[in-house]
Amino acid sequence: MTSTMKDAYDKAEDAMDQISRLRAQVETLMREKAVPAMGAAAERVEGAAHDAADVMRGKADALAGVVRDKPLMAIGIAIALGFLFGRAGR
Repeated sequence: MTSTMKDAYDKAEDAMDQISRLRAQVETLMREKAVPAMGAAAERVEGAAHDAADVMRGKADALAGVVRDKPLMAIGIAIALGFLFGRAGR
């Protein structure tokens, strides 16, 4: 083997070793940093979703109370909205 070929082979081997080390470092960083951060973000999103669901349940309960207290007004509003949506859909 000529010295030029040997040098090229050695450089290629060094590059492959560096790539292997970098891959191992990336895997370690992902395991130590990214995965826990994604877990924490998922927990925050889940908490926000539960909070939003609680708010919506409260609003629905309040609306149901208004409908129970004033059923004729609720029917009138439903008819008006149905008419408007029907006209808009044409």
